This record gives sequence, C-alpha cells and structure tokens, in this order.
Amino acid sequence: MSLETVPKELRNLRACLLCSLVKTFEQFEFDGCDNCEEYLHMKNNRDAVYECTSSNFDGVVAMMSPEDSWVAKWQRINRFTKGCYAISVTGRLPPGIVRELKSKGVNYRQRDTSQKT
Repeated sequence: MSLETVPKELRNLRACLLCSLVKTFEQFEFDGCDNCEEYLHMKNNRDAVYECTSSNFDGVVAMMSPEDSWVAKWQRINRFTKGCYAISVTGRLPPGIVRELKSKGVNYRQRDTSQKT
C-alpha cells in the first residue's frame, strides 16, 4: 500500500512496541500507553514515543471484551485495555528499556510476526 492510498487522518497512527496498542502520535504523547505507561513513560515525552512506538505495523484488531475474545487470547492482548491493536508491529524497543523491563519482571516479546526470532 502506498502512502497516497492511506487517508491523511490515518497516517499519524503508531503502535506500541510492547503491547501493540494503536493510537496517534499525539495520543501517545498526551496520554501515554494505556497498558505500558508505568514501564515506557511516554506521556509528555516525545523521544520516548518515537523510541517505544512504530509507524510500521500490519493489520488492526478492535478489542471490546478482552476476557471473552479468543482473538485477544491468540494475539496475547487479553489482559490489556479495550482498544485497537496491531496484528504485527515492526521494530524493537531500545536495549536499555528491555533491560529495565527484565529487571521489573516484565517479559518483552517482540510484536513482529513477519519474522521468526
């Protein structure tokens, strides 16, 4: 899909590299990530939004009932808040953030399903 075929209002969408939540850049900057804010600290931090989100993602799932959705379970998002989630997100969190997550007991699993790791 070329950039010209994507509606202008959808060009600024990004997906969280930890949970795959999809929001606009501005929403991540103003509100942070609804699932990962305590770990990624994106609220009011433009640099963190660039480091912890990606504009390169495939597919979107709208999740309304996380506890009842087999798709949410399959995508490993059934413990997250309601919202729109990318199926696959290209990119990696910076090594320093991955180390910090590990020290807090958070298992970081890449959201890129296009490649085997």
